[in-house]
Parts: sequence; structure tokens; C-alpha cells
Amino acid sequence: MKVKLSNEKLRYIALFEKLTKVTPRDCVMSDNDQITFVVDQGDMGRAIGENGKNVSKVRKKLDSRVDVVEYSSDPQKFLKNIFSPAEVEEIEIEEEEDQKVAIVHVKESDKGRAVGRNGWNIDRARKLSSRHHGLSDVSIP
Repeated sequence: MKVKLSNEKLRYIALFEKLTKVTPRDCVMSDNDQITFVVDQGDMGRAIGENGKNVSKVRKKLDSRVDVVEYSSDPQKFLKNIFSPAEVEEIEIEEEEDQKVAIVHVKESDKGRAVGRNGWNIDRARKLSSRHHGLSDVSIP
């Protein structure tokens, strides 16, 4: 699936690549200056760096909260990566007519973390899963 990126996001990706030596495949932003970079499977360790050194450099340069999520071609694994560190118990992907919807069951004590402040995490999951796996919605019952 082809992902369209704005010039601003392309600049963020270039900066991330320069500082971490890892090329992200996507970048999403929230209204509260939170940026998430999606890296290929196996690149997570290099992107974060020893003791978080690389991602800290990116945070300082962008003066924003920065998260890194590892991509997976399996939509369920990708959603687990997005919601980490919340404990995902089960993910159901239902197909109705021409829409695919993911229902993510998390441990009751992790629901707040899974949704995120002001719904940021669930919003990010919706954006990323739509862009990379064609899911029309993600919900946490």
C-alpha cells in the first residue's frame, strides 16, 4: 500500500534517518506534538539505539515526544506493536461488506494506556492500520 507523506513529514523522516541510520517507512503526528515513526521489522533496536540514545537525539532535535513502532505485514502483529507496552490479549479482525474492522482486547488495567491521553494511541492505531493494512476502524471494547 502506497503511503502519501507531506513535506513536513518527509523532513522529519530525513532527520530521523540522519540521526538513527534507519529509514522509516511512515510517520504520523498528533495534535499535541507527538510523532510516531514506523520502521521495518528488525530495525527497531537500531532506531532506538543503545539505552535509547538515537531516539533521544530525534526527540531533542524535534522538541517533541517521539515513538517508534515496528512494522509487520501481519495486521494483528502490527496492532500489537502499536499498542505496546499495553498488554493485548486478543485481536479480532472482522470483515463486513467491504470494510475490515479490528477489535482489540486489552487487559482491563491497560485500557487507559491502550487508548492514550486524549485518545492519541487509538487514533494513531486507526491511522497506521488504515494506511498499511486497509482497516477501516480499530476499537477497544
